[in-house]
Amino acid sequence: MRVLGSSVLAFEAIVVLLAMPLLAVNGYVDSMGVAFAIGGAIAVGLILGIAVITRPGGVWWGWIMQVVVLALGFWIPTMWILGGIFAILWFVAVRVGGRIDRARAGQ
Repeated sequence: MRVLGSSVLAFEAIVVLLAMPLLAVNGYVDSMGVAFAIGGAIAVGLILGIAVITRPGGVWWGWIMQVVVLALGFWIPTMWILGGIFAILWFVAVRVGGRIDRARAGQ
């Protein structure tokens, strides 16, 4: 879970930061700085998810961040698709990664 989940959250943080110029270009925010402040806050939340992934509630934090990324779809419609893809990847990471971690612990 730790490796797969961390990979999903890290790549998702990169995608969110790369999508932020669209907020300013499409006129949803006043400046590029505001767009990157919003994206930076979300990316920090995703990176925080990497730090707490093995702690109680860490998986729930990941799910909350998936909802936040999906909510970006209200301003950047492409994020509905990208957020959906990352939500599916997060689901797979939680399911398969948990099995892998349990198998490794059993060795």
